[in-house]
Amino acid sequence: MTSASNRVVDQALAWLAHDPDPVTRQELKALLDQVKADDDNAISDLDARFSGHLTFGTAGLRGVLGAGPMRMNRTVVTHAAHGLGQYLTERAPDGAPISVVIGADARTNSDVFAQDTADILSGMGIRALRIAGQVPTPVLAFAVTYLDADAGVMVTASHNPPTDNGYKVYLGGADRGSQIIPPADRDIHAHIMASHDTVRVEDVPRSKDKVELIGPELVNEYIRQTANLLPEDDAVDRTALRICYTPLHGVGAAVFLPLLEQTGFAAPVVVREQGNPDPTFPTVAFPNPEEPGALDLSFATATSHSCDLIIAHDPDADRLAVAVPNGESASGWEMLSGNDLGVLLLADIAERAHREGRKGTLACSVVSTPMISRLAEHNGLSFVATPTGFKWISRPEGLLAGFEEAIGYLVNPETVRDKDGISAGLAVIHLAHRLHARGKTLTDRLHDIAETYGAWASDTISLRLDTNQEVDHLMNSIRHYPGSLTGPQHTVTDYQSDPPMGFPATNLLELTTPEAGRLIVRPSGTEPKLKIYLDAVNDQAHIAHTVVTQMAQAARQGIATLLGNSEGV
Repeated sequence: MTSASNRVVDQALAWLAHDPDPVTRQELKALLDQVKADDDNAISDLDARFSGHLTFGTAGLRGVLGAGPMRMNRTVVTHAAHGLGQYLTERAPDGAPISVVIGADARTNSDVFAQDTADILSGMGIRALRIAGQVPTPVLAFAVTYLDADAGVMVTASHNPPTDNGYKVYLGGADRGSQIIPPADRDIHAHIMASHDTVRVEDVPRSKDKVELIGPELVNEYIRQTANLLPEDDAVDRTALRICYTPLHGVGAAVFLPLLEQTGFAAPVVVREQGNPDPTFPTVAFPNPEEPGALDLSFATATSHSCDLIIAHDPDADRLAVAVPNGESASGWEMLSGNDLGVLLLADIAERAHREGRKGTLACSVVSTPMISRLAEHNGLSFVATPTGFKWISRPEGLLAGFEEAIGYLVNPETVRDKDGISAGLAVIHLAHRLHARGKTLTDRLHDIAETYGAWASDTISLRLDTNQEVDHLMNSIRHYPGSLTGPQHTVTDYQSDPPMGFPATNLLELTTPEAGRLIVRPSGTEPKLKIYLDAVNDQAHIAHTVVTQMAQAARQGIATLLGNSEGV
């Protein structure tokens, strides 16, 4: 082995001496045996695991399960909890009590990481409120404000691959239960790294006996408050449509199905193969409703049961996908784009506010359709375009609703200050039933909105690469040669070097063309992906669609050229 490899082996042995988890200890021992046998793959694997530390950012922590500081494991979570506790203690007034609510989904080790967090915070003198069982992320976000907690921790990797897990943090008080934003992320990360550097895992205080367990009354209250989203006397037959539902092997069904029952909707047809939590996600390549093939079982189930609508959640139920019948599709179904569903939901909320004489704000991330600004203006409302992520979308004053094109929707901000696929799913089903009573469908409603406010067209190119380093390299190439994606006629806004007012410096490029098209490029915040968003708004639908189609063709060819791939992307 090289001297560099020897140093990594020494780091691994030091890690091994303090790892509290027998599973990851055995995993690391086996890997070290392979390294000693000069297995090149094992050496590369060990180098990757000890190449640094997972960075705690505005999305918290997220990574592959396994041993080492670049993986999600009990050691990393121990220091994360300890660092978070130190941060909360430091910012609290002297002697003021601190409380943190902790939840977990059904992913591998979610319950273990949540219990470790609760035990450690409790051992630090912080009131730790552990939600019993497995819950969707929106329930944890709700709990932060409902329980008036200073912070919340949700152990989930959302829609990431089965090998991953993650650690999200919410703040109460002035943050009103939203996810953290700078500088909180940097400050928490600094405390986490200080914990790694100064405290051994076995010396971090723990107190399991003082952890308070929160029972089903919390979920029941979430359901009650979410049900209040709907009017009680709309005189609409809430059993008229047949709904197909999949929680995609996640935890959404245990909350969504009782919510539908309480609000008077007929029980949906649940996709049997995906109805129960399963951290291996055996029926999908990626547990993300946006991924090709993820809804194939839903299409088959919905067809066999003659359903009118498909509702799908991602595994922690903070995202929502909706599919509608389409006789021209091979499956007989079409998944609505995130932008289309966002327009449907926010148009409904905006028009209701206008009818009732209420003021407020609609918000969406900058990568979502510009159509929302038209909806707001036409209905006498304010509009805010935010940086990507619900940590920003949830924060505008007077917020009525917000969304992001990556199938995230916030329709009930008084209950949850985060994307919430459960309340959004309820809103969609209610809208579909109201339209059905008038002889219309969600597709008809989209056409009606276009006639009233103007037409929009959108497309997304999502390029998955092997590493985040490859994504960064491609992003830098685009930054130096933006015309490779759009042609020579364009204007560029670089949100990293010259962000618009109100935006933090962000690794994002916005390109506009003379044809009123807009192209935005950014790396994914959670996966090794480059994402390209293409949008156009025009009074004539065919023009908007033509502009987006032409931009997509040029962008794909440009990316292929930058990658040296003659076959395109």
